[in-house]
Amino acid sequence: MPKLIAILNVVAWAGFWAFGYLALTTNAEESGRMLVALILAAVGAALGLWAWFWLVRHSEEIGYAKPANRAQIEDDAA
Repeated sequence: MPKLIAILNVVAWAGFWAFGYLALTTNAEESGRMLVALILAAVGAALGLWAWFWLVRHSEEIGYAKPANRAQIEDDAA
């Protein structure tokens, strides 16, 4: 599963950059194409971020990466 998510990460970011470039370089008269490219770029960015965070969390869980330095929240109710 992690390899599949890693492949999704690469494909999603490639889609983000490709469609983002198309959205930025499209003529203003072709607003339909620009909107479609912008939506596809946003979907690629969203999937890329989701896959990146999933991979980071997975690598911390299996011990491949050191967990991030996060604050410990203590429960003082007891």
